[in-house]
Amino acid sequence: MRLAAALLALMALGACEAAQQAADDVARGRAKTAVNAVVTEKFPGVNAAPVTDCIIDAASAKELLQIAASASTGAHADVTELTLGIARRPAALQCIAKFSITLALN
Repeated sequence: MRLAAALLALMALGACEAAQQAADDVARGRAKTAVNAVVTEKFPGVNAAPVTDCIIDAASAKELLQIAASASTGAHADVTELTLGIARRPAALQCIAKFSITLALN
């Protein structure tokens, strides 16, 4: 009986983790779309995709949720401000610089 209860609890936990991961993936995808739009607007002529990836990777989960939520409500100024703030972080800047060096060498 205890084994069955433990297995049931483990299965429920796994289902919760899968649902949480799916929700995180949706939020990350929406945030990525919004960040890409900001990068394209603020830095015309730059390949936005790798820069967007650097910014997304430097953002916290909370920030990704904020960006996704703001983008869905049309709060473009909030998304822009948060995106540019994240882009100024050392981790994002190093990533963007690495991408730029790779482009220059090719």
